[in-house]
Amino acid sequence: MNPVDPTLYMEEPRVLLERAARQMEKAVLGKSGVISRMMLALLAGGHVLLEDVPGVGKTLLARSFARAFDLSHSRVQMTPDLMPADITGCAVYHPKRGEFEFRHGPLQANLVLADELNRTPPRTQAALLEAMEEGQVTADGQTFRLPSPFMVIATQNPLEHEGTYRLPEAQLDRFMLKLSLGYPNRTAEVTMLGSDREAPPEQRIKPQLSCEELAALKRLVGRVHVDDQLKLYAVDLANATRQHPDVRLGVSPRATLALYKAVQAYAYMQGRNYAIPDDVKALVPDIWRHRLVLNPEAAYRSGRAGAVLEEVLNKVPVPAYSRAAGH
Repeated sequence: MNPVDPTLYMEEPRVLLERAARQMEKAVLGKSGVISRMMLALLAGGHVLLEDVPGVGKTLLARSFARAFDLSHSRVQMTPDLMPADITGCAVYHPKRGEFEFRHGPLQANLVLADELNRTPPRTQAALLEAMEEGQVTADGQTFRLPSPFMVIATQNPLEHEGTYRLPEAQLDRFMLKLSLGYPNRTAEVTMLGSDREAPPEQRIKPQLSCEELAALKRLVGRVHVDDQLKLYAVDLANATRQHPDVRLGVSPRATLALYKAVQAYAYMQGRNYAIPDDVKALVPDIWRHRLVLNPEAAYRSGRAGAVLEEVLNKVPVPAYSRAAGH
């Protein structure tokens, strides 16, 4: 017997997404924009990198996100002495039974918060990279599939903080989005001071979707139409970054694919079953900024990656709306 499609009995899917966002805003105050981008990454099957100073609510955001979507979650503090087996799991010997039993690590969860990723050694980063790219981990010669959906929210401290180092390009390229939570606004911070802190804020959140319903939503997102002219537009933008005089390494084909998937999710969240050029323009900065490798002289100019992308968006011709919308 074929399983029943959850979309047959779901409420209007976008209504569920809006409810999930409102639930998260109960705990994560004044960050609706970041919440929206996180939801986009989840629907598009991407991972998120948060660069922020300590104490602004990154862990709370991850827990709230997991609770709103009824996802299993774990948190890993990425320290200099962390080994790959600490996150993938390892075989543990039981003397009474006289046999080894594999004990899964924290990566066996739907949502993994990897805190301070840029403090951990390359070998451990490589184990996380395999999980992000392939949805599996390898430990003790065995390969284990990770649960679906699987999403990593990694955090890193700004590079001026002691004991940090720059993540390699291969690692950065695996993240669909790089975001900053930032400090709360004045109103939100005052509200935090007067809120009930006896219970964790995320406990006020009620789950809005099951994993099965989320999987059905992702299938709907995958059906969003992206016209061939819009695909060419995305590729032309990517090529423009590769040819820009300030750029040593432009965005990769993986980055173009990430943009494509994100555009589908963004259009769906806007209530459309087709994408338009404005969707691409809205997402390029958050999806491509962290992937550009600038020439040394350009790298010293603050915010230069964003300026390069702005130049590219202004330079590359935009396809006509009617053609891009598939009409």
